[in-house]
Amino acid sequence: MLVNQFTYTWVMFDYEYRIREGYLSFALLKPVHPIHSDIADNIMSKTITLPILTVIAIGLAFAFHARLNVTPWLAVLFIPGLLLAFALRFLLEWTLAQCAFWTTRVSAINQIYFFLLLFLSGQIAPLSLLPRAVQIAAKVLPFYWTIGFPTELLLGKITVTGALIGLGVQIIWVAIAVFLVRVVWRLGVKAYAAVGQ
Repeated sequence: MLVNQFTYTWVMFDYEYRIREGYLSFALLKPVHPIHSDIADNIMSKTITLPILTVIAIGLAFAFHARLNVTPWLAVLFIPGLLLAFALRFLLEWTLAQCAFWTTRVSAINQIYFFLLLFLSGQIAPLSLLPRAVQIAAKVLPFYWTIGFPTELLLGKITVTGALIGLGVQIIWVAIAVFLVRVVWRLGVKAYAAVGQ
């Protein structure tokens, strides 16, 4: 719950509206790239909601007698793992949101993405319970690295070596996502025709 909240972003749902109603035109007039505003909005939202969810999670942990054995190395590696998970998920969803440049309705694309995310990130069920082919696909694609990896890291289900390899995979996916954001944005702005107000 906490990892999902920390990495969650709503930009995929919001971007279609910005383009359809013409609000993106105002953002393009500003000297700062529009992605910075979305990053700031997400950080502020998480700053407000995470303390509340943390209290709820602690209450649930006491109610269900949950045990969390966090070792020092896990705590140290969990922080960069969580930050990289947020960066990866944000950049992927920001890139996907750019589909609105070419089609004014992207809800079907969003639903496909969230289905894959739920299934391949380990939210529906732990990946260890899924067929081997699905486990491999989940770890080759970026979805597991946005939610499943930091969660398993916090729960102590990953070795130190596995955690370091996982952080490396996250860094590679973040680099790919940065590249995709830049390319899709450049192509999208060229295709953009102001509509709405």
